[in-house]
Amino acid sequence: MLARRLLAPLGGVAVAIALYPVTWGLDAIAREGQLGPGFWPRLALGGLALACVGKMLEEVQHLRRAAPGARDARPPLARGKLAAGIAVIVGYVLLAPVLGFALVSALFIAAFLVLGGMRSVPAIATNVVVGVVALLYLFVRLVYLPLPKGDGPFEAVTLAFYRALRLF
Repeated sequence: MLARRLLAPLGGVAVAIALYPVTWGLDAIAREGQLGPGFWPRLALGGLALACVGKMLEEVQHLRRAAPGARDARPPLARGKLAAGIAVIVGYVLLAPVLGFALVSALFIAAFLVLGGMRSVPAIATNVVVGVVALLYLFVRLVYLPLPKGDGPFEAVTLAFYRALRLF
């Protein structure tokens, strides 16, 4: 039982370790004094490995606490929410070039908060605004990462938003 519950997180750690060396070649084009393009994939892979190790520790702790022969008391997996979450992520990737990073990120954050059970419109709106503005400042001002601005009218909206935030 323990081996089965540890298999997926262990696989995540293995994938992170296997992909880490692939990021080394990305820094060949880095400018002096700036983070290279390999920094963010390495950061994501490190986060994946840490999250998977955390999940493994959680599973071990859960199994230690459980009485011998006891049934798993965790709620069943909500497959509909899982499928919706995956669809939101895929939609984010597909719509980012069309709608632009700012708008698609706002929709993504709102969708995930609703999927997670948040129902307060003011709380969702606050999280969306703070999240999008923080991400834009981080990626555009701090990291100088060119983000998708969208096509047609969405590009104009994105540029107006950037100007309002004094990112341009």
